[in-house]
Amino acid sequence: MRKITSLALGSVAAVVLIAGTARAEYPEKPIEFIIPFGAGSGADIEGRLVAKEMSKVLGQPVVPVNKPGGGGAITYTYVKNAAPDGYTIGWNSLSVLTTTNIGNVDFDYTAMDHIGQVEYQPMSFVVKADSKWKTFNDFAADCKANPNKFKIAFAGIGSGTHLAAIALTQASGCQAIMLPVKAADRNAKVLSGEADAASHIFTNPLKLVKAGKLRFLTLISSERAPAAPDVPTAKELGLNVELDLFRGLSVPKGTPDAIKSKLEDAMIKAANSDAFQARASKIGFTVKPMGIGEFDAKLKRNNEDVVRVMKAAGLYKSKMKK
Repeated sequence: MRKITSLALGSVAAVVLIAGTARAEYPEKPIEFIIPFGAGSGADIEGRLVAKEMSKVLGQPVVPVNKPGGGGAITYTYVKNAAPDGYTIGWNSLSVLTTTNIGNVDFDYTAMDHIGQVEYQPMSFVVKADSKWKTFNDFAADCKANPNKFKIAFAGIGSGTHLAAIALTQASGCQAIMLPVKAADRNAKVLSGEADAASHIFTNPLKLVKAGKLRFLTLISSERAPAAPDVPTAKELGLNVELDLFRGLSVPKGTPDAIKSKLEDAMIKAANSDAFQARASKIGFTVKPMGIGEFDAKLKRNNEDVVRVMKAAGLYKSKMKK
């Protein structure tokens, strides 16, 4: 009897040991890191750097794969439909809220699990440096007195820059002409006078602001940007507007908590790495790692804001299956 008992106990111990070893082995193979932007873009470069630094932490290659299109719809659909085993990660952004609410997909952001935030940059409102408008309140007053006279350039219908421009004009009671312009051409439109102002992600006009050619009037954010500490936020100006362009990680729904915890740890270490911090200092975005719980709360708040602005502008076309 003792032999049988010992053998049984040994078998149980072996099973427990094997199970524990299997859990400890994640990741056992390369991980796909899906990027919803084209190769060579700023977001792509930053995503690839995060992937490289995460590879060092996880001990397996984290392999960037570009899947642009549909304002992020192709990437988010791919991640949503992937196996929840930790081997597919999405490099998300504000587009995980905009593309889902404008109707590019038939699900919302809760169709995936989210690991956290790596960085963010505020939306900004810029004019020519020699403009008569020294503050956003100057612009808003002139705009209210001259409805539909001034043109505000932005990226595209339903984009973060579009929503930021709409939110600002709604909050300030200003009626302006919205002018969709690609990011590469937006600064030129303002400098040439074809557009009176532009709604931008913060880093896009930063070099021209520093060169004295453009001027930030406000940031559509909850806090000032370290790279431009003298620029007030819209909230400081009395406008209830907040819309940051964040970047972080998403995984398929149902990914095990233990795997998500490992990815969260690797993400935070990658964000705090010397290489990524150096990139942030060079470009001007803010590194602000945010874990699963805090990021989930932020997504909920931001999604409510996006839905509110889209509904007010007649852009809300959610196709989420009930």
